[in-house]
Amino acid sequence: MSSARRFTAARPSWAGRNYTLLTAAAVVTNLGAHGALIAAAFAVLQSGGSGGDVGLVAAARTLPLVLFLLIGGALADRMPRHHVMVAANALNFLSQGAFALLVLAGEPRLWQMMLLSALGGTGQAFFNPAAEGMLLSSVSGEQAGRAFALFRMAMNGAGIGGAALGGAMIAAVGPGWVLAVDAAAFAVAGALRAFLDVSHVPERTAGGGMLADLREGWQEFVSRPWLWSIVLQFSVVVAVVGAAESVYGPLVARDRLGGAGPWGLALGTFGAGTIAGALLMTRWKPRRLLLVATVCVFPLALPSAALAVLAPVGVLCAVMFLSGTAIEVFGVSWMTTMHQEIPEEKFSRVSAYDWFGSLSMLPLATAVAGPVESLVGRTAALWGCAALVVTVTAAVLAVPDVRRMTRRTGPAPVAGGAPGAASADAEGPVRRLG
Repeated sequence: MSSARRFTAARPSWAGRNYTLLTAAAVVTNLGAHGALIAAAFAVLQSGGSGGDVGLVAAARTLPLVLFLLIGGALADRMPRHHVMVAANALNFLSQGAFALLVLAGEPRLWQMMLLSALGGTGQAFFNPAAEGMLLSSVSGEQAGRAFALFRMAMNGAGIGGAALGGAMIAAVGPGWVLAVDAAAFAVAGALRAFLDVSHVPERTAGGGMLADLREGWQEFVSRPWLWSIVLQFSVVVAVVGAAESVYGPLVARDRLGGAGPWGLALGTFGAGTIAGALLMTRWKPRRLLLVATVCVFPLALPSAALAVLAPVGVLCAVMFLSGTAIEVFGVSWMTTMHQEIPEEKFSRVSAYDWFGSLSMLPLATAVAGPVESLVGRTAALWGCAALVVTVTAAVLAVPDVRRMTRRTGPAPVAGGAPGAASADAEGPVRRLG
């Protein structure tokens, strides 16, 4: 028997070709991306930039990501999703490769780093909705939750190695080589995604154009209180956690923790926590999907609090591990809910509104992180981040559909139904997805 046939026979029946390729590509991408996040911040600092400059480079990446997400989602529901994904990977390869060359050549200017970061964010804006739609359509049936958990476990496992290796490489050879590795990872991942099979996906019927598609996706989005309320919550959570991770964390690491290595270790333990959470979700099948998921957002306040009190590296790593475990429970539960509630032909558009809302405040938060630190101090800014996470998460628990959303069996509802209310009251078997 050939090695390919032995591999096909060994993998689970639900892990088809697309799922396997998507998982492999995500592993490769995350190996490079987690180190590159640290490298970009330290590239700015090593070039003489300030904390505010780090925030500007981070904002330059997230602003086009927010601006183009909705177009990317509509495009991914109109044409083969893997074509969109491969094109986006190519743009990320080129932009990150140029960023690496710029840093390796020495004396990178702030505007140059901002421009290349913006190109990378543009690629991600088109990639994210297409990738999420492709993943959601790659699995079906009662094993969907387990498939999502294993996908995220593999992806986050790569993130652990990427963050730890990235921090070590920055200390040893500088941030430019870490950015070059990330560029190569995009090239390999794009090649893998080129082999995705979309023949099983029904052909899209001709619609009324891009604006009509966006309106239809918006109607799907606003008709579900559980969906838009959690997206509003995450517009704040992602913004403040992003500011803490992209700006304040590297600064605290530089000033009090010993530099990039300890910060990379802390990010790596967050990744270890996500693996633990994903492993838990391959076994645990909470019946109230979104109630459990929302409660698990509260621990995201802990890393900001630990940075605020200048906790030792060991304590910081411990809270990062806990928050990683908790957010992975949220992530798998969220993907399971989306899979069971959203019609396949609208996955990417609804995902785009999800991404758009969740990331909408991130560019502003990262851009003003430096000025806020100057105004109120780093400690007060970090405590503010923690308080906002707790406040908005508590508010979401007041939404009835969030408290009542129940796991169920059966296909996603057809467009035009009342998915939020119906699923919230359904009493399906506790088949869990993971």
